Amino acid sequence: MFPFAIETDRLRLQRCTTVLDPRDAYEYWGESDTIEEETRFLGWGRHATPKASHDALDSFKRGWDDGSKAIYAVTPHDGEPDAGEFAGTAMLFPDWESQSASLGIWLRKRFWGRGYAGERAAALLQLVFDRLDLDVVVVEHEPDNDQSRRAIEKYVDRFGGRFDGTLRNWMTGDDGPVDICRYSISHAEWRDAVGDEREATFVETAQSDCGNSQKRAHE
Repeated sequence: MFPFAIETDRLRLQRCTTVLDPRDAYEYWGESDTIEEETRFLGWGRHATPKASHDALDSFKRGWDDGSKAIYAVTPHDGEPDAGEFAGTAMLFPDWESQSASLGIWLRKRFWGRGYAGERAAALLQLVFDRLDLDVVVVEHEPDNDQSRRAIEKYVDRFGGRFDGTLRNWMTGDDGPVDICRYSISHAEWRDAVGDEREATFVETAQSDCGNSQKRAHE
C-alpha cells in the first residue's frame, strides 16, 4: 500500500524500520541531549530504555502492515548538509473511515530551519491524494508552537488549504487538556494548486530501489 521510499529534490523518505534498529533509535530518542526540546510539543518524550525504542519500532511495523500508519525515516540527499544522516521521521496516519489522513514530523534539532517540513509535506500530500485517494489531509499544532505554525501555514497556503480553527481541550497532555490549531487541505484544493506537476518519486520496494540505485550509478 505505502511505497517503500519517496524521493524528493533534497530528501529521501524510507520505511523507518529498514533504517533504524532499536539501538540506533534509542540513541536518538533516549540518549540525545536535545530530545526534550525536539519533542516539547509532541505527544511523546525521551525514551527511558532501549525497550521503549524497540516497542516504538514494533508499532511502526505493525501500523505499516495493517495500513494504519506509515512512518518514514528522513535523510538528506547528496549536496545537502549532513547528507546521508538520519534527520528524523515523517509520519502519515490514514483514517480510512473518514477518508482523511493526518501528517506529523519529528526532526533532530540540527536539521531545523532547512524547509524540510514543507518538502516532506508535499511528498506525503502526493501520496495521500494520488496513491491513497483520500479526501482530506489534516495538520495540527499546539497554539504556542510558533515554529510549526510558520511551517504549516506556508505549505497549507501553497496547496490551497485553510485554517479550520482552534479546537479547545482537544487533546490531553502531561499537564492536562491542550488546545489544538487545525488546518486542512482537500483533494480538490491540492489538485487545483499542483495541476499535473509532481515533486516526488515513489520507490515501490527495497528490491526495485536497489535496481534504481544501480541504474543511477551507471548513468
